[in-house]
Amino acid sequence: MGRHIAFERLHNFRDLGGYRAVDGRTVRWGRLFRSDSLGKLRGQDQDRFLALGVRTVIDLRYPWEIERSGRVPPQQGLAYHNLSIEHRPYDQAGLDPDVEPARFLADKYTEVAHDGVEELRRALEIIAEDTAPLVFHCHSGKDRTGLLAMLVLALIGVHEDDIAADFALTGLATERLVADWHANYPDLTLRWPAYGRAPAGIMRLFMADLTTRYGSVHGYASERLGVDDDLVTALRGRLLDT
Repeated sequence: MGRHIAFERLHNFRDLGGYRAVDGRTVRWGRLFRSDSLGKLRGQDQDRFLALGVRTVIDLRYPWEIERSGRVPPQQGLAYHNLSIEHRPYDQAGLDPDVEPARFLADKYTEVAHDGVEELRRALEIIAEDTAPLVFHCHSGKDRTGLLAMLVLALIGVHEDDIAADFALTGLATERLVADWHANYPDLTLRWPAYGRAPAGIMRLFMADLTTRYGSVHGYASERLGVDDDLVTALRGRLLDT
């Protein structure tokens, strides 16, 4: 099955199915999706989105981002949750060109992982409770979305190589994400050359940082998010093939 789902205005919508867990099971196709901002859905894109059968949307953006750029269009039977996991906004496009992306973003992800514990825990609970297709997203579908994708996949037993490779798939959308930025901010200069890029090394460094501090990603989730065996079992039951 195809991981990337083509839309006109969405650039980074993809299925998290097909990854193999350590117990030999695989993530179900058509069950869990990640995306850039669903506020861009219009016309045929919206029809294509509805055809996926998505019944729950988790929006990881700040409320002011939603006010500025819009949210997923309301539909009957579509549950919507705004869980802003990042608490300290920053201008990624305006970073100094000399800022090294891997260390900077790994540190930013660690910051979010500690600031957004309540929201991350709630996101995991929603995913574990939901029996219908679900999508989570932020603005570009890279950083905040990548953090939550890593956490879910790690907890259900997907190998870190596959998690890092999934993160890097955003690179296929980088050119379009950068073009969107220029279109939205024609009077500004995009200073940071790493904007929109997603080398796997960023996610590997972030996971290594959590492992150094907590012993593993599971250790972080247990100690900081209060994730117990019941929640992990529920996630695996919802997302993995039997």
